[in-house]
Amino acid sequence: MQRRPQTLGTRQNAEALLDRCVDKRFDMPDKPPMTSQRGQQILITRDQTNSLPTSIWAWRASTAGRLQEYQVIGRLLPNEANPTPKLYRMRIFAVNDVVAKSRFWYFLAKLKKVKKANGEIVSLNKIHEKHPLKVKNFGIWIRYDSRSGTHNMYKEYREMSRADAVESLYQDMAARHRARFGSIHILRVVELEKSDDVKRPYIKQLITKDLKFPLPHRVPRLSTKKIFSATRPSTFA
Repeated sequence: MQRRPQTLGTRQNAEALLDRCVDKRFDMPDKPPMTSQRGQQILITRDQTNSLPTSIWAWRASTAGRLQEYQVIGRLLPNEANPTPKLYRMRIFAVNDVVAKSRFWYFLAKLKKVKKANGEIVSLNKIHEKHPLKVKNFGIWIRYDSRSGTHNMYKEYREMSRADAVESLYQDMAARHRARFGSIHILRVVELEKSDDVKRPYIKQLITKDLKFPLPHRVPRLSTKKIFSATRPSTFA
């Protein structure tokens, strides 16, 4: 059975691999060197140890990012028969611009029969939330493929931005219906500005007037608090 190539994950895994690979490349007959996803060997020297933690966290942040909203505009390549092709615009939710372009060509090939081989990307812009500190209600229309067929669905979420609402949608669909990222097609995302537009009870209960939450496990602070204590504190009565 072919051994799976090792990748850098958390800081502990990276430090363990570093101790095993630094200056010990030729003393590991049973353990192959670290390899990248393209099969290239990663050789770490002692001079690179100072910058290793920073590069690890930068790599992890770039690969495990959250969803962002992109506006992608593309078209067919101009030719003599059609010098000014029609532009197609989509709003795509993806972790980075590479995935956004890939999803754009996937949907465009399904809808308009335009492939990446005979098309081009005109512009790609990241859309930021205008009011990122305001809590808003969102309604999302989706179509997803389950194990038995294709279904349409409408869901509501209470989040700070459109990207956060879509990310909650993917997590909710994965938990409730085992739907994967590639099988979920987002049709429409709308902010519900009026309370009458909210339909789902689990969102209506959060927008009622004079909403209050219980405060369990309240810890009283003593007026004469000591710096040191001989016993472990207990906050339960």
